[in-house]
Amino acid sequence: MSKPSISVTLITLNEERNIVRALDSVCWADDVVVVDSGSVDRTLDLARERGARVFQNAWQGYGQQKNFAQKQARHDWVLNIDADEVVPEPLAKELQAHVQASIEGKSMTRGFELPRLTWYLGQWIRHGGWYPNYLVRLVDRRHARWTEPHVHEALEVDGSTEKLQNPLHHYAFSSISEQVQTNIRYSRQGFLNLKSKGRTASLAHLILKPIGKFFETYFLKKGFLDGLAGFIISVNAAHSMFLKYAYFYEERDRK
Repeated sequence: MSKPSISVTLITLNEERNIVRALDSVCWADDVVVVDSGSVDRTLDLARERGARVFQNAWQGYGQQKNFAQKQARHDWVLNIDADEVVPEPLAKELQAHVQASIEGKSMTRGFELPRLTWYLGQWIRHGGWYPNYLVRLVDRRHARWTEPHVHEALEVDGSTEKLQNPLHHYAFSSISEQVQTNIRYSRQGFLNLKSKGRTASLAHLILKPIGKFFETYFLKKGFLDGLAGFIISVNAAHSMFLKYAYFYEERDRK
């Protein structure tokens, strides 16, 4: 089977620790686009060494950056991955076969959802809402565009989508402290999203929302089956939820 024409896009900022692993996993693609928002480490040099086309674009937001990257692609079928993700060979073969079928007119699917499997604290996390964590990442860009909220952007497809079977590997956090720092950043963006929609916060939100999040991830989504790692994940999720609403009070005090 001939390989279909697929572009791969990544957005980066100081990703020298991860970029080589990510790019090596998509070496089968004949077009790889890296859009950087101001790295001061070796990210850009490492990307160019592996044949990626590198663009620099001032940061405006996750969705905005990914839409910019998608526009630079040479092919209509575009796979987006993060710098801390890896496309294993079984997934690469599966997605190529599906895209080839679409190009040949055997399928009208416009986008594909990839299950994402995350490595954290020395193990693969399979519960707590972290897996399979289907994400639309492979699309015909003529029928798809990234949303542009403050956080949790999504690739929306005008047409049918299909789930793939083989997982995308995600090496999210090298330490608990890195996860906490990421949660702090994302909770801030989540607050800004709520604020833009005219939402407010109450004491009940501060108390009940974190408790609800812990119960959801640890019990309903069976995070306890991931052992101590699952417990840590659930506590961090609750803390992130707490911060999202606590920022409302911080802003009130500044007025």
